[in-house]
Amino acid sequence: MKIASVFKSVTVAFSMYSRIPMPRFRWETEDMRYHLCFFPWVGGVIGILEYLWFLGVARLEIGPTAATLIALSIPILVTGGFHLDGFMDTCDALSSWRTREERLQILSDPHIGAFAVIRLALFGLIYGAALSELTAEGRILWMGSFFLSRCLSGYTVVAFPKAKKTGLARTESDTAARRTACILLLQGGLCIAWMMWRSPAAGGTVLAIALLGTLHYRRFCGTKFGGITGDLAGWFLCRMELAMVLGLWAVGILTGIF
Repeated sequence: MKIASVFKSVTVAFSMYSRIPMPRFRWETEDMRYHLCFFPWVGGVIGILEYLWFLGVARLEIGPTAATLIALSIPILVTGGFHLDGFMDTCDALSSWRTREERLQILSDPHIGAFAVIRLALFGLIYGAALSELTAEGRILWMGSFFLSRCLSGYTVVAFPKAKKTGLARTESDTAARRTACILLLQGGLCIAWMMWRSPAAGGTVLAIALLGTLHYRRFCGTKFGGITGDLAGWFLCRMELAMVLGLWAVGILTGIF
């Protein structure tokens, strides 16, 4: 890839998946071919901001409640809640107990149901509880989960069957280069290797979560929806981030290493 192409792909990725201001230009099909390769970089930015935030927490002696709540807010501020929207839409669809076709229609419904609100609240409470219990070393590893979850979500968008012939997931899959899936897996593998280098137990746990979670996601989406959609990709990303922070918390409790 040429430097100009890399710059455009990065810009497209951050423009689509974050609220970080980016240069504006006319998007061509060529600019979309590799943008998913840089989707995890949005998670990398979130991880860096979390690291800086907890540095400030330590120096300013900010209390644990405020520290956790602000830490939970950072991904939302960076992404604009883009993936949480898919999480909530999917929760509504799954709570409907309707046919596959009707569930797909619910995903496209702009209204928010009570079950989506309840599950989002539950998601935030459980996530916050686990995060508040992590030590400094546990939080360092947790920061990598934002990068890894986007590697996995991006990979599934490219590689897994789609539920619809239209929509964001279909468009991204159709325009993505063939090497995109491999590049995303490579980045995810490097992230897990970094985690294992810092803590074999934590890295191994995250690897197991990534593998089992991704395999279950494919089967689940095929059964419930006939494939994946953009909303389901956001739901999967959120669930993987929750599973990873819970896994790190469990490793800390069982091993006492952090």
